[in-house]
Amino acid sequence: MKPVDVPSPWWIPQRYQDRKPFLQARTAITRATRAWFEAEGFTEVETGVLQVSPGNETHLHAPATDLLSAAGETSRRYLRTSPEFACKKLLAAGENKIVEFARVFRDREGGALHLTEFTMLEWYRANETYEAVMADCITVIAHAAQTTGTGSFSFRGKTADPFAEPEMLTVANAFVRFAKVDLLATIVGESTDRDALAHAAADIVRITPDDTWSDIFSKVLIEHVEPHLGQERLTVLYEYPSPEAALARVKSSDPRVAERFEIYACGVELANGFGELIDANEQRRRFSAAMDEKQRRYGERYPLDEDFLAAVSQMPPASGVALGFDRLVMLASGATRVDQVIWQPPAGAS
Repeated sequence: MKPVDVPSPWWIPQRYQDRKPFLQARTAITRATRAWFEAEGFTEVETGVLQVSPGNETHLHAPATDLLSAAGETSRRYLRTSPEFACKKLLAAGENKIVEFARVFRDREGGALHLTEFTMLEWYRANETYEAVMADCITVIAHAAQTTGTGSFSFRGKTADPFAEPEMLTVANAFVRFAKVDLLATIVGESTDRDALAHAAADIVRITPDDTWSDIFSKVLIEHVEPHLGQERLTVLYEYPSPEAALARVKSSDPRVAERFEIYACGVELANGFGELIDANEQRRRFSAAMDEKQRRYGERYPLDEDFLAAVSQMPPASGVALGFDRLVMLASGATRVDQVIWQPPAGAS
C-alpha cells in the first residue's frame, strides 16, 4: 500500500518561512492600528473570554466548558463569539471610547475566510452616531493598506482600492440592483411577509417550505448581492432590514430598517457595525426569539446574560463595530487564506 503523504508541521522552519512575510505584516498592522486608536483617545481594554452567554444569535455556535469550583460545583461557561456583552457593560460603567483586540471563538466554521478561533477588533463610541464608526472603519482599513504599502486589495480575482471613496449602498437598493427584489415591500411595520419575499425570490434562489423570511433574505444576500460588493472600492452596505437588526436600534425615520452596516472589500465582509440598541426589553425580546429559532433548528439554546440586559438599560447612546482583523491583514498583506496570517494555525491543522 502506498504511504499517505502527511504534511510536515507548520512549525518546521522551511514551511514557517513561507508564512513569515504575512506575519511580519500582521505585526506592523497591529502596531499601526493601536497607534491610531491611542491618538484618537480610545482606551484599549481586555475582557474575559469565558462568559455566561457567548451571544444570542441564531446561527452562531460557541464552544462550551464546565468549570469546577473549589466546593466541587460545576457551572457552564462559553467561549465568547464576540466581546460585545462585556464591552457594553464597560460603557454602562462610564467608559466613552474603548477598543479591544479580542480573541473570539465560533464552532461549525472553517475555510479560507473562517477559523474556529480568530481575532476581532471591536470598538465603541458613546454618544456618537454609527456614521462615526463607519468613518473609523474606512480609516483603519486604509491605515492597514498604507502600512504594507499595497495600493490595492485582491482576493479571488476581485480587486478594491482601499484609499478610494467608498460606495455607500443601502441593503434595499442592493437587492433591487443585484437581485431585482423589492425587499422593503415585504416588511410591514415590525412584521415580515415571508410569502411575498419567497415569491419575489423564487426564480433566483432555492426556497424550501421551512425557510423563514430571514432564511430567504440570507440566501439572496449571499448568492446575489455579496459577490458584487467591494469591487474596485470598498462598499458600505447599510440600513439593514429591521428583522436583521440584531443588537442595533431601528431607525426612527423608517422602522423597516435598522442602524446596522457592513463593509466589504473584494466580496469579503470585513466589518459589522451598529447604532446600539439601549432598550433592554426589546433586546430581551430579540434574544428570546433568536434562541427559540436556534432550538428549533439546532436543538440547542444559550442562556441570556441577565447582567448584560441590566447594563443595556444603563448604557448611554452609543455606536460600535466589529472588524475581522485576520481578514483585514489577509487582504493588506496579499495572503490568500486567513490561516496564513495567524501565528499558530488552529490546533489539529497541518
